[in-house]
Amino acid sequence: MEKKHKKYKPAKFPENIVEEPAVAYNTAFDRLHSPLTLMGLAHEGMQSSTDFITHIRAGIPKKALDHLAHIIGFSDSELAGILHTSDRTLRRYTPAQKLNAEQSERVIELARLYTRGAEVFDNLEQFKTWMATPVDALGAKPPKEFLDTSIGIGLLMDELGRIEHGIFA
Repeated sequence: MEKKHKKYKPAKFPENIVEEPAVAYNTAFDRLHSPLTLMGLAHEGMQSSTDFITHIRAGIPKKALDHLAHIIGFSDSELAGILHTSDRTLRRYTPAQKLNAEQSERVIELARLYTRGAEVFDNLEQFKTWMATPVDALGAKPPKEFLDTSIGIGLLMDELGRIEHGIFA
């Protein structure tokens, strides 16, 4: 009797399919877009950091500062202190008038800080509360007191990074 040979059937393995992970990626545009929204400039078409530099050098309009101030709840005198000018000078600006490069850069840094803070604290209101509350890691001073210098804003960005990673000092 002849033995019948079974035909070899290769084992069925799942197909190798490349899929994107279910993770939200933040692009450079996303990181730039949020500060623009806070300043009311989302329509400006800034796509990169170099676009920001161009706008800083040209000066951002006073209306961007007003929009940001309204959202983050700052008075004219608080903004004047941050921008190293008088509140009277700030009030004299027309909405379309451009701030100088130093002031424009500080406004953008402020918008970036508040955008980052809202991400870390999950909403802007909680971040605003943190900004007004003395923090031990900052010498028991409220974070708002550090907004008048670029180094101070950098210090707050670093502190937000520590908070995000659960490092409380």
